[in-house]
Amino acid sequence: MKRRIICLAAALCLVFSGCSWLDGNYVSVKPHQTQLTDVQSGTVSAADYAELLAALTRMVDSGTESAVISVAEYDQNSVESGMTTAVRYLQKMYPIGAYAIEKIDYEIGSGGGKPAVSVNISYIHGRSEIRKIQKAIDMAAAEAKIADALEKCDSGVVILVEQYTDTDIPQFVDDYATLHPDMIMETPQVAVGMYPDAGACRVLELSFTYQTSRDALRLMQTQVQPYFASAQLYVSGDGADAQKYAQLYAFLMERYDYKFQTSITPAYSLLCHGVGDCEAFAAVYAAMCSQAGLECRVVSGTKLGNPWYWNMVCDEGAYYHVDLIQCNAEGRFRVMQEDAMTGYVWDYSAYEPAETEPNGT
Repeated sequence: MKRRIICLAAALCLVFSGCSWLDGNYVSVKPHQTQLTDVQSGTVSAADYAELLAALTRMVDSGTESAVISVAEYDQNSVESGMTTAVRYLQKMYPIGAYAIEKIDYEIGSGGGKPAVSVNISYIHGRSEIRKIQKAIDMAAAEAKIADALEKCDSGVVILVEQYTDTDIPQFVDDYATLHPDMIMETPQVAVGMYPDAGACRVLELSFTYQTSRDALRLMQTQVQPYFASAQLYVSGDGADAQKYAQLYAFLMERYDYKFQTSITPAYSLLCHGVGDCEAFAAVYAAMCSQAGLECRVVSGTKLGNPWYWNMVCDEGAYYHVDLIQCNAEGRFRVMQEDAMTGYVWDYSAYEPAETEPNGT
């Protein structure tokens, strides 16, 4: 198929009116009704629907607002139906178009005696925003880009996912914040836009809303890093895992006479001001264990009917529960077997079964 593409520069100065697909309503005009400005200079040529759609798609991908498409070799009886179909596809089905386009106006006529279509596109998200769209082959790659945006305290991220699969993105953000308290100072509120609503390829628009300013969050990141580094050094060496778990407990609990309350910046408040709740302790302890090469998970559930967080650790292949708040109340580090978890309720299928025999700790 022969494709002739000439520079769009001269066509960008045109102002158009006429047929439009707006709010689902197509308004028809007859071909050749209007004389267009010189279509021989600064035009793109399309000889069939595939080339017409390709030209329009390039406009959208580059955020181009105006262009003239020469259709001299196009079946003149099919130009209008081709434009109708192409405009519908770009606005409703093409991911970048569904995300970026406000409306498409076009006019079918002639310039210099040759058939042409003048096109004007209005954007909700313009050229600079389109250029910022990141690309990911699948949701695993998209999640890595979301994580990067969270660690940078960005206000959001827009990703073109080539192979989208259904994902609870707000839950992913919550989970990532729990697993990385050394980097995520505040878990943001997440708004998700998806363009189009269905299909294998989609644009995801994520907006993150924080109560704390970006500068303050990034400063907090720098302030908590030394604590995590110190914790890792505190347990370095060839000691047994059981000893290291106890040492990290002591590293945390001996820093402050803690005030137990919830904060929107849990790791920072806990490590820098001695203020935290059971979730903050569990998340920070798990991260410190992980950085020290120890296996430790955060468990969410209830204790005596109230929402509660604690940890599950692995010592020589055996799993045990650790409730740091309970340990603090008892004044000693203690792991608990499954049958000692009276009053605790959690999703048993989501975690490894803990030991039931006493281990002497």
